[in-house]
Amino acid sequence: MPRAGSRLHGEGFVGEGRIVTTNGAPDLVLTRGRVYTMDAARSWAEAVAVRAGRIIAVGSSTEIEALHRPETHVVDLHDRMLLPGFQDAHLHPTSGGLMQIRCDLHGTSTRQQSLERVARYADAHPEHVWILGGGWGMDAFPGGTPSKTDLDAIVPDRPVLLTNRDGHGAWVNSKALELAGISRETGDPRDGRIERDETGEPSGTLQEGAMGLVERLVPETSSEEWQRAIKLAQAYLHTLGITAIQDAMVVPETLDAYRALADRGELTARVEGNLLWTRDKGDEQVADLVELRSKGTAGRLRIRGAKIFQDGVMENFTAALLEPYLDGKGGSTQGKGLGMHEPEELAHMVTLLDAEGFQVHIHTIGDRAVRESLDAFEAARLANGTRDSRHHLAHIQLIHPDDVPRFRELGVVANAQPLWATLSGYVEDLTLPFISEQTARTMYPFGSLHRAGATIAMGSDWTVSTANPLPQIQVAVNRADPDEGDSEPFLPDERLELPTALAAFTIGSAFVNGLERETGSIEAGKLADLALLDRDLFAGDTKELGRARVLLTLVEGEPVFNHDESGW
Repeated sequence: MPRAGSRLHGEGFVGEGRIVTTNGAPDLVLTRGRVYTMDAARSWAEAVAVRAGRIIAVGSSTEIEALHRPETHVVDLHDRMLLPGFQDAHLHPTSGGLMQIRCDLHGTSTRQQSLERVARYADAHPEHVWILGGGWGMDAFPGGTPSKTDLDAIVPDRPVLLTNRDGHGAWVNSKALELAGISRETGDPRDGRIERDETGEPSGTLQEGAMGLVERLVPETSSEEWQRAIKLAQAYLHTLGITAIQDAMVVPETLDAYRALADRGELTARVEGNLLWTRDKGDEQVADLVELRSKGTAGRLRIRGAKIFQDGVMENFTAALLEPYLDGKGGSTQGKGLGMHEPEELAHMVTLLDAEGFQVHIHTIGDRAVRESLDAFEAARLANGTRDSRHHLAHIQLIHPDDVPRFRELGVVANAQPLWATLSGYVEDLTLPFISEQTARTMYPFGSLHRAGATIAMGSDWTVSTANPLPQIQVAVNRADPDEGDSEPFLPDERLELPTALAAFTIGSAFVNGLERETGSIEAGKLADLALLDRDLFAGDTKELGRARVLLTLVEGEPVFNHDESGW
């Protein structure tokens, strides 16, 4: 076991060759714990001193306790583990919070469970003109495509629109299709697909851009609803030790809600936002994004990024692949998925955004989408020169081995969602039968990226999957279902060591969030954004990592979540 270091870290007072600030007493001391600092040396300590929201000293309990005065608030950590606050580099907090006040199907695992929950919600809300929500799993329905007929039996007289867990498909009833004018004569949009039955009739599932045919009719969400949703999401994320997030998709309406909360001082989380690049608009939107960005810095809110979708997802065959999909029986097809933008168009877009100083964040599931996006970043570098851009690719489910070293070469961050790297139903039933064995071996190559020197950040993609970093870290380390400790590891050579996985959810995500100088590690001078766990993650079986709980979350030394009030 690593032992707590005896050296103090900071400025102002010499202690065993290191310097600690003593310019005023700390107002908070956290002591007698297992402090994993996440500094460059991955050092350990026992205690932390905080003044005015910043860490002023890190060292042994004896050293730090000597700094406090009668007015200092002292918290005994009781040998529990203190970490930098977790940072989620890719999630959807606005929709996550909104889902808590709509028809939430997260947690359902069967068709029947989903239908029962829709029925209860519709019965409880007769005043709602539309039944809205989502969170259903594709693996609960044959072929991943639920039917309008099931919804018609429950809600025949009101339109229903329920997005799936990954947000790339929607389940609708006949009323919604009727209002949208979607019939057997309606063609598929360029960036989506209408699922149909054997007669050609729309069957009730809309993929990707086809969702927009119905979404354009949905009543607008009010600013008050968005603000409520953000505050619900923020409170939930704090219970998981999360202190900073990167909202993967900010639109003008949600930006206004964020700004309203920030102006009132009600954002307790640090929020990095990505403005959405709209597929059906052209270059003229760059000026609009620049204008929106100028309104996006206030308090703990900062807008620096632009988000592009380059493909869809494997399960509905819209992920962009280098080789054609298989037919599920070993035979080849002609389909290589759905590239949202032609490679030349993507390179042009990225170059424009890069020239305006945006951090570009691209959704990439398939290996072709990854390659095209890396090519686009390379084109932007050639056109605009090299800068500290911190562009990143999210999801990276498939990466051709030739492209793995390009992340480091181009300075592109690998933004991974580790919970998916298991032999789940999504992988076993809806992915592996449709790709070659060679391609399957390139799935979620976290270990390969790390060995190639890529910077790795991690995020949950919540509400697609849990926002809790601890089971995600467990999967990154074990490559197995966190709820089934003895399950077979998926591509075990791609496992990460625990320090590397912890770094990806702290200092790694702080880097992609542009916050690493202020947060992401426990070092003197940095903000006291911290998370206290109920156990030392290094002391037990890594198959139990997901069982750890967060007891206390601090932002600038102030509790934003406290499971045990008596400890404070």
